[in-house]
This record gives sequence, C-alpha cells and structure tokens, in this order.
Amino acid sequence: MTTTTTKRMWALPGAEFTLDTGLLVVHAQGQVTIPVPCYLIEHPRGLILFDTGIAPEAADGAERVYGPLADTVGLVYSPEQRLDRQIEALGYRTEDVTHVIVSHSHFDHSGGVRLFPNAELLIGEGDVPYAHWPYPAAAPFFRPDDFAPTRDWKWHHLSADLDLFGDGSIVIHRMPGHTPGNSSALVRLPHQNFLLTGDTVHLRQALTEDLPMPSDYNTQDAVRSIRRLKQLAAAHEATVWISHDPDDWSKLDHSPTCYE
Repeated sequence: MTTTTTKRMWALPGAEFTLDTGLLVVHAQGQVTIPVPCYLIEHPRGLILFDTGIAPEAADGAERVYGPLADTVGLVYSPEQRLDRQIEALGYRTEDVTHVIVSHSHFDHSGGVRLFPNAELLIGEGDVPYAHWPYPAAAPFFRPDDFAPTRDWKWHHLSADLDLFGDGSIVIHRMPGHTPGNSSALVRLPHQNFLLTGDTVHLRQALTEDLPMPSDYNTQDAVRSIRRLKQLAAAHEATVWISHDPDDWSKLDHSPTCYE
C-alpha cells in the first residue's frame, strides 16, 4: 500500500461547556471550560468532516433544544459558531462535504449530522442503537432526535478499523468504551500527523493516567482504548489532539488557519 496524505485540515471552533471536571475524568475535581470543535479535512477524493458539534438550532436558544442539560454543562453557543457557517466561512458549502465521521453519538458530536444528507456517514457499530437505549448514567448525553431524520441516509456502521481511502491518509480506529462504537481518527498531513481522539479521552490527565469518564459504557474497554491511543500515537509519530482539552485548543491552530 502506498501511503499518501491529506491536503489540509481545519479545526472549527464550536460551543463551549463549563462543567464539573469530575463528569469528564474519574476522581477529577474543580471546574473546567472545554471546547467542542469539529475538524474539516481536504483530501483529493473528497471533503471530510470529523464530528458535527451540537445542534445548529441551539445557537438561538440552547435551553429550548437541550432543556436542563444546557445548564448542567454550562453551554455557550453563538450563531457564528454554527457548523454550517464555519464551513461557509472557509469558502465551502455543506453540500461539498462528502464524508462525515461521527466519533460517537453523544449530543455534542452528532448534533449537526442532519446538515449533510448527501454525505457518506460513518460511525462505530453499536453506537446508534445505544443512543436510543443507553445506560441510565449516560442517558442525558444522548439526543436521538439528531438521528431521526437520517434513518434512510448513507450510514456505514464500522465493525473494524477503516482506512477511508485505502491510502493511509485517514484511518478511523475503533476505540470502544466511552460508547460501544466510539472512534478516533489518524490524519496524515504533508508535514504532520494528527490523532483526533473523539472522546476516547476528554482531558490530558485522562490520557497520561489512563482514566476513563465516570459514565462510560464499559470502563475496561475505555482504558484499553486509551492505551491503544497512546500506542498508535507513538507508532505514527502523531500529535494527539484531545478534542475537549482546553490546553490543546490554546496551543494548536484553528480556523481560519489550517494545517498543511
């Protein structure tokens, strides 16, 4: 197999949450403000989106969309942070997106899926059913209404890792534990490799100390996936970009700047 690279990648700013750190990492204390980004990747064979953030209509009133959960997570979201507007600001249309990788089915990663009816949609096997029938501890973090309009769309439920284009440039790695089908993605760029975590971990502490989230679907699988994440990062000399980690967000570039 010949390994090639993607052309460029943008990290798209989205909502912010301010919440109890203990909701994200076992035994953690205090509060933390975290980003909720998405990633747009340009490849010779398409325009790929990794995660879709929260529902765009929440920009006009988060409480109307998410009820008490909006207060629980301290949701702040403005109209200019809507995913469709972020994509348009870069000179693309939502119709230009050919593939959407949904790292998992929590409300802050799948809220914008409905914006992409013509795209190929990829998610780990078992995740969409779990979104409809989750364990009680995790139930507040799912919004099945985000998936309802997409029932007959072009979904691919991944039972194994997937090299998206067969060239090593974007590889979706199954990382079960946080949810049954949670995934991360290795993205090869001309001058740097990134490992986009999804919610395999939420904060850097979870990565360094192998700490799961209290409401994870399967704690044992979650820890195994954290360890696999580190192994992959070392093997591919990849920068681990923890989507929700505020320090990663402050250190790494985001839209309109891109990585090439």
